[in-house]
Amino acid sequence: MTLTHLDLQDLDMSERTLSGELSLAIVRLARRLRGRRVSKVVSLTQLSAMSTLHHEGPMTPGALATAERVQPPSMTRVIASLSDMGMVRREPHPTDGRQAIVTLADRGNEVINAELDAREEWLSARLDELTPSERETLAAVVPIITKIISGGDDGH
Repeated sequence: MTLTHLDLQDLDMSERTLSGELSLAIVRLARRLRGRRVSKVVSLTQLSAMSTLHHEGPMTPGALATAERVQPPSMTRVIASLSDMGMVRREPHPTDGRQAIVTLADRGNEVINAELDAREEWLSARLDELTPSERETLAAVVPIITKIISGGDDGH
């Protein structure tokens, strides 16, 4: 079977439609998940940095800035504010005296765990409303979305 010029145009339109619809659905899902926030003590930027520390473990401010895709001076301000609130600790780097290691403090872990629990509770309730087939389909999509997120990053 060969594709005609018209078939290729249809395929391009279908891919554009998919990308637009997928993008919109993900944005809406993210908004709903953010709406489950139980603690307004930290900003979304601060919460994101804390979440990275929670998932990735202690790291330097530069590594955290890279992981969060922000400039180091911006991350320095985020870390300072989180430290002032007792959410993170800055400790000396074990081998490089010019560096520090940022780690979640107990209070930061409590905030992250409460946020994760609230989001998971809400999403679990929504998943319970789906058919087994729909949940199976979503389970198959998770690695694909993960691949999209981690692949072909152009820095934006």
